[in-house]
Amino acid sequence: MTGKGGYIYILTNKGRTVLYIGVTANLYARIQQHKDGSGSVFTQRYRCTDLLYYEFYPSIEEAIQREKQLKNWKREWKEQLIQKVNPLLTDLSGEIEDMQ
Repeated sequence: MTGKGGYIYILTNKGRTVLYIGVTANLYARIQQHKDGSGSVFTQRYRCTDLLYYEFYPSIEEAIQREKQLKNWKREWKEQLIQKVNPLLTDLSGEIEDMQ
């Protein structure tokens, strides 16, 4: 088990029609990769650059488990989870700038 911890995050496109769930040890750096187009083929194709939601876990293994869980959820459940902390569906990437 690593001591660094990890994040799960949910990205979307400008129209808020696509959801992408990912996991990373460095949330700030990973979001920057998605924004500059080097994040993943899926996020490039669907232009998912806006951070809607994230959670921190003490270990990357816990974050990976949560990512797997969320990927099996219905879209409606994911949307309800996001709405609880981000009802306006704003891009939260500005909140994580101090993580760099």
